[in-house]
Amino acid sequence: MITPYFRSADRTFTILHGDCSILLPQFDFKFDMIFADPPYFLSNGGISVHAGKIVSVNKGEWDRAGSPEQINDFNKRWISLCREKLKDDGTIWISGTYHNIFSVANSLTEMGFKILNVVTWVKTNPPPNISCRYFTYSTEFIIWARKSAKRPHHFNYELMKHLNEGKQMTDVWRFPAIAPWEKSCGKHPTQKPLALLTRIILASTDKNAWVLDPFAGSSTTGIAANLIGRRYLGIEREQNFADISRNRRIEIDNFKTYSDYRSKIKDIAKSEIYEPNCLVCEDDFVVDLPF
Repeated sequence: MITPYFRSADRTFTILHGDCSILLPQFDFKFDMIFADPPYFLSNGGISVHAGKIVSVNKGEWDRAGSPEQINDFNKRWISLCREKLKDDGTIWISGTYHNIFSVANSLTEMGFKILNVVTWVKTNPPPNISCRYFTYSTEFIIWARKSAKRPHHFNYELMKHLNEGKQMTDVWRFPAIAPWEKSCGKHPTQKPLALLTRIILASTDKNAWVLDPFAGSSTTGIAANLIGRRYLGIEREQNFADISRNRRIEIDNFKTYSDYRSKIKDIAKSEIYEPNCLVCEDDFVVDLPF
């Protein structure tokens, strides 16, 4: 029997502490959407610049690069497990850089997923390239794929068009890296901005949908999901990051903090004409996690 590491009182946010490859096979539940931010395998002893200081690029043992064969095997294993937890009309979003994204794309294709888009996240405030030997790295990629080539997927096209001033939204999105207010409970070394995850979830789910993140980190996915009325299960193997996830969720139990966070994300304010009530109430719980 799985025991959650943390679950919010309203049951909209659950964290499991452990390895997703071990925990995912232990329960039977289907999710509307999955967001995964797997290791990029960037921890190779290099250096970068952060806040004007030279820092190591090493994130931890979980991000240390292996051989191409090991990286491919790793991606095939976790994507296969996630596929079993995705509804037939569900979609998966996977972020990466050139270090891992090609392996991810090949794995998705081999397993029968249909790749819908490769979103380019352009960082408006990237760190400088201190070697001056090549262009500054300023983008990450997010693959969006549906489970089946033949089964239609969910896409809130009109909402995305509304968020883009009435024009079709392109696959190039401009967002800054995380702001100081997003680090109030501590920082994960690969933390994504809430605005980015909010748009992803708004694009591919409706209110009360279930969202899974097998590499939860500090649970930006879960905070974004709860801010817009979706439900979340995150799996994180590092206890210190699971603690940050818990503290971030407790933080938005304060209605002022919840409201402040929502006001800082432009897509939320613009989307309210389509989703006027983003709060989830107990009557909405027709289906719940099996633990």
